[in-house]
This record gives sequence, C-alpha cells and structure tokens, in this order.
Amino acid sequence: MSVPIQDPAVAEHSTFPCSSCGAELEFAPGQSALKCPHCGTQNDISPTDAKVEEIDYHATIASLKDQTDTIDAITIHCDSCGANVTFDEGVTSQSCPFCGSNVVAARQSQRLLKPKSLLPFQFTADQSQQRFGSWLKGLWFAPNDLKKLASIEAISLGKGVHSTSKGGTQLVGIYLPYWTFDAKCVTPYTGQRGDNYTVTVGSGKNRRTQTRIRWSFRSGIVHNQFDDVLTPGSITLPAKLLDKLGNWDTKALVPYDDRYLAGFRAESYAIDLDDAFVAAREQMLEVIRGTIRRDIGGDHQRITSMSPQFSAITFKHVLFPLWVSTFRYRGKLYRFLVNARTGAISGERPYSAWKIAFAVLGALAVIGIIALVASKN
Repeated sequence: MSVPIQDPAVAEHSTFPCSSCGAELEFAPGQSALKCPHCGTQNDISPTDAKVEEIDYHATIASLKDQTDTIDAITIHCDSCGANVTFDEGVTSQSCPFCGSNVVAARQSQRLLKPKSLLPFQFTADQSQQRFGSWLKGLWFAPNDLKKLASIEAISLGKGVHSTSKGGTQLVGIYLPYWTFDAKCVTPYTGQRGDNYTVTVGSGKNRRTQTRIRWSFRSGIVHNQFDDVLTPGSITLPAKLLDKLGNWDTKALVPYDDRYLAGFRAESYAIDLDDAFVAAREQMLEVIRGTIRRDIGGDHQRITSMSPQFSAITFKHVLFPLWVSTFRYRGKLYRFLVNARTGAISGERPYSAWKIAFAVLGALAVIGIIALVASKN
C-alpha cells in the first residue's frame, strides 16, 4: 500500500490568486466558496467525485514502517503548549497561534499521513467573536474588571492566515487533527451475576428487612461494532477544553481539498496512528464492558475476564475547524476556543476570590438562619 506523505503541517497548501485583483482568495466559512478579502470576488467550490473513505489500519501501519520518503519543511514546535505548525516561506520566528509564545523555526524532516477529509468552517470569525463577548459577560464569579482588562493577544501568524481583530479581539482559524476508527469486535467473557433478594432479620423492635446479593457464574460472547470513534491527533489543547466543544458531525465530512484551507492554518498531528488507536481502543473497551454487563443481566455484575478480538479496523485522518484566541488578564494568559461547526464554546477564565468568599459566607449565613429557626421550632 502506498502511504500519502505530507509535510509536518498541512497549512502549506496551494494558494489561489483572485482573478480580479491578484490577492490570495480565502475560504468563506459557511458558503463553500473562496472569497477575496480585498475586492469581494467569490468562487464557488464545485463538488467532486472524491469520497470520504475508510483506510485499512494494519496495512497502513505496515506501510509506514517500510516508508523511506521524507519531506523537508520549516516547522515550529512550541515548547510551551506542544503545537507543531508550519511557518510561511521566509519566516523564521513568530508567535504560536495556540498560546502566543514566541517560537523560532527549525528545519525538520518527518513522515506524516495526509488528511483525506475535513469539516469546513461554518462559523465566521465575527460570529465567533460575538460568542466570545457573550461568554465573557456570562461568567460567574468573574472579576468585575475582566471585560475591560481582558484583551486578545496580538498573534503574528504571517501572510494568508484567517483572523479577525475587530473590537480589540483576535481570533485565529485553525484546523485541528483528529483520528477516527471503525472496528468490529468479538469478546468472550466470564463473570458473575448478582441478584438481589431480601431476608428478615432480628425480632421485636429490631426486626428489619435486609437486601442481600446472590451471585452466580456467567460466561458468554458479545459482539460490538464501532463507527467513527474519535481521538485527537494533537496534544496542544487540554482535553477538558476540547471535550466541552461537543460532538463533531463526522457524517458531514468532505474530501480534503486545499481550497478549504485557504486563509487558515492547520496543525500537524503529534499523536501517531498506532498511539491514537491505543486511545481509541480504551474507549471501545469501555463500551464492550457495558455490553458485557447488559449480557450478564441481574442487579449487579462482575467481569472476571474478557478477551476482545478486533477485526476490520479502519481509520480516517481528518481535520476539524476551530477559532482559537488567547487573552491576557493581569499578566496571565487564557485560551478560548470556538467549535467552528456548531458555535460551541470552551475557555479558560479567571475567578474572583472575593466573590467566591462572599458567596460561601452568604451560603453559611443562610444555613445558620435555617438551623436557628429549626431549633426554635
């Protein structure tokens, strides 16, 4: 099997000059078209016959081990957050788009799989900026001066990077790498089924009913089929922030096309295919345990052994769109993310110690009053 190789970040895609003024066209979120940011000329992205396909996992792993071709590219690795992003030609230093830290380019040679599909941007930068403002206003226990003092870090991203800086904020459009896995699994297991029963114990005033468990041996075989189990290919952003962005509609994936990346950056994956499957397998095993418990039945279940046998494993290397920003409050950097498909938001934020303290004191005061009233009754 021939493995498609790319440079360490897919941001170094083709450019598309405007036929009217010569400026570089950018992908217009939500419109499936390229649009000139200077004169407004718009070119629709025509549908292609290409399909989003599942790729054989084991064949790809074997092919990667035999692959000797590499591509030399200027990339950055941010020591602060772990991101891997390609520099524009001729640029040797700039700020990391994920955390704002200054980084210096280093020429690296890597073998990476190309993404074969992606979810195009749906939300625009301005729409995401409005959601940032609403999110900021709705924060509980936030410092009173947060809205006034919070300012989006100015991130130098180089030529041709989609961002907005209206109203003092700057959001950067970035594609994040993910892996999806399909698999079938047959799992023989042994375990115990627990059924509740009641007995009466004691006598007189101490007579009472107790619930006990009767355990019995169980064994069987369960079948599971998995579709699009997701695991991030990036270590840049905390999992707790990504989890809050909600689900990604993998059924809406479109075949990879450079035009969707026009004006945006994309991070290359830091988690390899085999390591990604290890993470996905853990998710699958948790589902299998649930299937076994349902198969055992009863009120309680114990799984003493399970031997999952995976087959028909396939994967996709995909890109998901995010709007990313960083803002500073009293010298500390905070990150804010927008799911560019659904508008779901996730962010880090400061807390007001005074507001929390007053809230705790208020709650204690209420509890004290209730206890006082109860004691008088």
